[in-house]
Parts: sequence; structure tokens; C-alpha cells
Amino acid sequence: MEKENIAVGLDIGTTKIVAMIGKKNEYGKLEILGVGKSKSLGVARGVVNNITQTIQSIQQAVIEAENNSGYKINDCVVGIAGQHIRSIQHSDYISRSNPEEVIGDKDIDLLINQVHKLAMLPGEEIIHVLPQEFKIDGQSEIKEPIGMYGGRLESSFHVVVGQASSIRNVGRCIQSSGIELSGLTLEPLASADAVLSQEEKEAGVALIDIGGGTTDLAIFKDGIIRHTAVIPFGGNVITEDIKEGCSIIEKQAELLKVKFGSAWPGENKDNEIVSIPGLRGREPKEISLKNLSKIIHARVVEIIEQVFAEIKAYGHEDPRRKLIAGIVLTGGGAQLQHIKQLVEYITGMDTRIGYPNEHLAGNSDEEISSPLYATAVGLVMNSIQNNTKSATPMVPVKEEVKVVYRQPEPIQEAPKAETPVEEVREMVYAESTPKPIKEVESTENKIKRSFFDKYVDKIRDFLDNAE
Repeated sequence: MEKENIAVGLDIGTTKIVAMIGKKNEYGKLEILGVGKSKSLGVARGVVNNITQTIQSIQQAVIEAENNSGYKINDCVVGIAGQHIRSIQHSDYISRSNPEEVIGDKDIDLLINQVHKLAMLPGEEIIHVLPQEFKIDGQSEIKEPIGMYGGRLESSFHVVVGQASSIRNVGRCIQSSGIELSGLTLEPLASADAVLSQEEKEAGVALIDIGGGTTDLAIFKDGIIRHTAVIPFGGNVITEDIKEGCSIIEKQAELLKVKFGSAWPGENKDNEIVSIPGLRGREPKEISLKNLSKIIHARVVEIIEQVFAEIKAYGHEDPRRKLIAGIVLTGGGAQLQHIKQLVEYITGMDTRIGYPNEHLAGNSDEEISSPLYATAVGLVMNSIQNNTKSATPMVPVKEEVKVVYRQPEPIQEAPKAETPVEEVREMVYAESTPKPIKEVESTENKIKRSFFDKYVDKIRDFLDNAE
């Protein structure tokens, strides 16, 4: 019996840490086996600033996910975000010594290695090298160069860069929680996998993931990632503004935002008031919902305008770069009332809320289909692509429970008497099982996979040597 490919994603956010365990069902959809969620302590704007508290939060989420699923987590794919992330566009080329030979993996590797020699700012490291399109001997718009002939191979790359210390701190927290690191993914890319369709990526789309500490942007066009950015503002600054503007405590401000908050002040009437209990015997405080939505509106406009400035920097006004599919909003901040209408009003672009339910199995919990879990779902999908067995059943399977494969028809050729029964059963099963069709992996995925393997190994070596 084939081993189950159980995948684990770990979303280390500013407000929450989510550990999610899942697997692919027989229909190719993602079946969530268990979710663990804990309040994120020790993370500010996507960056770890307290190792001990972050380890405790990770362990809490992991234990909850293990208890819910009955699986023990061994390793995970983790999301990387934070204000230290930036992206650059870079083109590079190699001249091949023998143009008569077809282009192979070693030529692509040589090109990638040249990108790694890019001069970075002190303390920065390359996290992602994402190929845009290839050019061979001046012939452009080639998506799959392997197997073609040519003397000069060039490509444009989308290079994502981040602070090495921030990434190593995340690796340290995971390792200290008793889990191995199997992969790293930029969080907006994970969210994009979970909520965007291939048609949207082809047509051109901007994904805006509004988290607690940061707002992430990923722009796709012609099925290729074109631009990424991290804006260091999120839902927490809205809560902070409500707290200051209404002179209340943070817990009450968060509750007000979630239950009564609106990004559009015109929706609330002047006489709509909510009463908040006073502290330690003090009089209750009355807050006008119109004033509340004015506070929220001002901050949301600021966040959207910064994101829109990034979309303009990408050049969406150029007809060839037009984002036909508009904007997709996801993350916890996308649940704010009337935010879709406000984004459409500011940007003039079609907008929808992105839910990760397209890739989830039909019997999934409604809560998991929320934009809040988009990144975690994307990370589990990424872990499935890596084919890692990230979790194992807590209770070993007993011998009696093993599935025995029986043939409905009698076996044509009787086995020899000296062949043991177990071997016969294996022979019969092997003959009756159709051989899986080997999928040809694209160059883009090969590049991603080989780069991640090298980068994760590099982090592991660093952490082992630092002990």
C-alpha cells in the first residue's frame, strides 16, 4: 500500500500562528485533517522579535493540530513575510560552448547560479528566484527552453530578497519547537496558490493579502509572477487607531472592528451607538458607529493607496500589462465590511474577495474556507508539491487492520508451489495495479524545487553549526 503524502503548512503571522495538516483526496482536492491556531506572541509586522514567545506559540498551534488530526508533525513548509522583503527584476544570459547540443538542466542551473552572484545589500539574501520567460538566440517568449537548440540562453527573473537574520530566526524557532523545516515560501505566493485561478493569473491580477501586521501584494500576468511587495501596515494599525480614537483597551477595539466595523462611513446613521462596559466600576462608554467607521476608513484608504502605488509602479496602465482580472482581496483584513467597494472606488479596478475553498474538499469545515486561512491552505498545497511525508499517524496501525488486496477473477497462471504465499499476493497486486503516468515537470517548477532544496539545506547547516 502506498504511503500517504501528509502535508503540513505553518503560517507564522503577526496576530496568529496556524499549523495545518492536509492531504490530497482521490479527486485531487485538499482534505484538511487538522488545524491548530494560537495567538502570535513575539512576532511584529511579520518579523520574529522574541524567540521564546514565538516557540511557545508555534508549539501550542502544533499540539492543537496534532490532537485534532491524530497525526504527529515531523516537518513543515513555512511562510516568509515581513517588511524586510523586497523584489527586483533581473535579466541574465549564458553563452553555450556547443550550440549543436540541446539545452538541458545543467544550462538552466548555470544561468540560475549567475543570478545568485548578484550583489545584495549587507545582511540580505535571495529567497526566491522565479523565472519569467526565456530567450534563445534572440527568439523571445519561450516558456520551456529544455530540448531546444541555441548558442545564447537568456532569461528575465523575478528575484525576491529578504534579511538573512530574519529568515534564520524563523528557522531557529521551528527547529526549537521540535519540527524540521522542509521548505520556505513567500506568503503572498502561498495565498495566490490558494485563492487565484489559472485564468486570473493569465489575464492579469493583483492579489492583496491584508494580514495583521503587513499587507502583501503579488501581481500575475500571462501566468507568471511579475511583481511582489510587502507594505508594513495591516489590521493591527486599524485596531490601534480605534483604541486611541475611542480611548478604549485593545481587546475592545479589536472586537468593535470585527463586529461593527465598516470601511464605508456613509453606511452608518448618526444615531447608531454601541455601549462598551467601563473598566473596574467606571461608567459604560458610548461610541458612535459613524465615528468608528470614519477611523477605520481613514486607515484603510492609506493602506490601499500604498498598495495601489505599487500596482502603478508595476505599470498596469500600459495596455500590455493591463490587469484584466482586477484585484483579489484575501487575509483577515478582507473580512472587513464594505472593503471591496472601497477598493473598487479608489483603484477603479474590478475586485472580489478571495476564498481558498476552490481547492478544498467538499466536506471541509466552513471556517477553513475563510480568507483568514488562505496562506495556511497555500502552504499545505506547497508541501504536497514537495511530496514530503510531513506527518505520521500517532498510533501505529495494527496488523489486523491492514488492507488485503484480493482479485475478483481467478489468477490465470498458477504460481509454483515453492513460492511463498506473501510473494504471490505481492505479485498479483503488482500485476493488477496500473503503473502511474509519469508527469513531466516544468522548468519553472524544477528551478523552484532545486533552489528551495539548496536554500533550506543552507539554513539547516547554519542552525546546526550555530548550536
